[in-house]
Amino acid sequence: MSLPDNTTPTPRRAFLERAAAGTVALAAAPLLASCAAPAAAPAAAPADEEPWIKPLTGKHKQVFDAPATNEGFPLIFAMAYLNSMTGALKLQPGDVNAIIIVRHVGIGMALTDAIWAKYKLGEALKIMDPQTKRPSTRNFFINSKEGDIMMTDASADKLMKRGVIIGACNIALTVLSGKLGAGIGVKPEDALKEWTAGVIPGAYVVPSGVMAVGRAQEKGCSYCFAG
Repeated sequence: MSLPDNTTPTPRRAFLERAAAGTVALAAAPLLASCAAPAAAPAAAPADEEPWIKPLTGKHKQVFDAPATNEGFPLIFAMAYLNSMTGALKLQPGDVNAIIIVRHVGIGMALTDAIWAKYKLGEALKIMDPQTKRPSTRNFFINSKEGDIMMTDASADKLMKRGVIIGACNIALTVLSGKLGAGIGVKPEDALKEWTAGVIPGAYVVPSGVMAVGRAQEKGCSYCFAG
């Protein structure tokens, strides 16, 4: 007796095989799609959410990274950049931008005298007042007098009038206000509110210093470590 030929599928068997293959294909499709298609990149923050970025419109621009006050040299470096670029290359002021990002223990450069005095910033950060030779209770990096910093033309208020952007790190504001506030009996949330309101007029609070340094470079700034 000859055995039945099983190589030729019956109509029912052929239908079941096609249905099974279709099910496998459908199940595999999402996995294949996830492997083949990369995740969409997060959208960039709208320009109106980063007002400190907007003024960076010049052809030449540099960001000065200031994790320390460094005797005012972040300000002096920014002034030197502006003066050198406009002088040596015969550029117009609007052709050159400078942005200073104060972060970490450099945050004091962006805070008012009232914050320095109440929270004893000079004592905490070991910054001496050049006039009194004692821990500073004032921010002598703004409205600088003769002897406060090496070049008073680099005083923060004068630089901002020339279009220099100053960004203050929100993480540094949060951490240091909480730490120093605890020492004088101020709740962290109250200290942060006071420090945020105590940022010098004309400066911007940025989400973090390191983020702002990176965003400035994405905007076309060259980088200078200034702290």
